[in-house]
Amino acid sequence: MTIVLNVNGVERTVDVDSDTPLLWVLRDELRLTGTKYGCGIAQCGACTVQIDGRPVRSCVTPVAQVAGQPIVTIEGVTGPEADAVREAWVQHDTPQCGYCQSGQILAAEALLRATPRPTDADIDTAMAGNLCRCATYPRIRQAIKTAARTLEGRRS
Repeated sequence: MTIVLNVNGVERTVDVDSDTPLLWVLRDELRLTGTKYGCGIAQCGACTVQIDGRPVRSCVTPVAQVAGQPIVTIEGVTGPEADAVREAWVQHDTPQCGYCQSGQILAAEALLRATPRPTDADIDTAMAGNLCRCATYPRIRQAIKTAARTLEGRRS
């Protein structure tokens, strides 16, 4: 089946079965390998992308379900929130092995767009299900708080 996807602002046409998980279309068909395979059952967050601005697990999302909707991967995330998150991630030396980080960053960026001043509870809710085998959770939390302060300063 021919499906037209809007990935990182570019229309891309793929010829795949309609029930193919978006993850495999991104990685195998479009060669966007920043989105990672972790568990295959939407429990770890490594495959997180944004669909219409919301974090979504691409390993269980049939490609036909997102045809025509804006899809953003780690390769294409842009804007002030993305910049602030990237800067904070570096400042806090957030990643260790880095495998989960594309999903972590996309979830954090979406959180800061929706909730400019997140509480710990907001961060817990937004980041739930994004697993980090290296357990860098305290650095992730601190980086999100730093990014929020950076954004607040830039808005002033």
